Amino acid sequence: VQLQASGGGLVQPGGSLKLSCAASGSIFSINDMGWYRQVPGKQRELVAGITSGGRPNYADSVKGRFTISRDNAKNTVYLQMDSLRPEDTAVYYCNAGIRSTDWRFGIYWGQGTQVTVSS
Repeated sequence: VQLQASGGGLVQPGGSLKLSCAASGSIFSINDMGWYRQVPGKQRELVAGITSGGRPNYADSVKGRFTISRDNAKNTVYLQMDSLRPEDTAVYYCNAGIRSTDWRFGIYWGQGTQVTVSS
């Protein structure tokens, strides 16, 4: 099982980016999925999470600007980021709780994608 994140890049303040993260492998089911971010010298922090039923939760710093969603048929989670600010600059990581077909359960992380907000 692995997660593959994509969609990062350089954007001007006020701009938008959409991140995607697809899970692949011998997957039986996926529980919660989420996006975290990390800047050098700081702990990784939760940006947004979404349950298997589609209920989202957000960090206060991104409420009203970011939207998390998932496509269960594609085993993919998305993060639509609007009204981006320089302080959103970070490496963004996706994660998911996945039960594989051999019934093992684990928390998996994507490889990280850089988001830079700068003029």
